[in-house]
Amino acid sequence: MTGHIFSVGQRVSFDGRVVTYLRRTGVFTVTKLLPPEGAELQYRIKSEGEAHERVASEHELHAMELGKSIVVGGSRLSPIDVNAARVFARLS
Repeated sequence: MTGHIFSVGQRVSFDGRVVTYLRRTGVFTVTKLLPPEGAELQYRIKSEGEAHERVASEHELHAMELGKSIVVGGSRLSPIDVNAARVFARLS
C-alpha cells in the first residue's frame, strides 16, 4: 500500500468538479491523514472560512503552488514533482 501524498498542515485545493451545497471549492489545509476507504486514501481538511472540517479523497485534492519555485538542476519543479519527491524521500 502506498502512503499519503499530502501531509498534515499542507495547503491544498479542493477539486470543484462536483459542486453542491456540501462541496465547496477553494483552499483547504490538511488536518489529519485518514485510513483508506477501499483503495482511496482519505484526508480531513479545513477551510479558514468554515467552522467545520470535511473528509476528502486523495483524487479530489491538488497541491497548492508554492510561494517560491523550487529549482533543481536548472529546472523549475511543478507541484506534482514536489509531491513525488516527498513520497520518494519517505521511501528511502
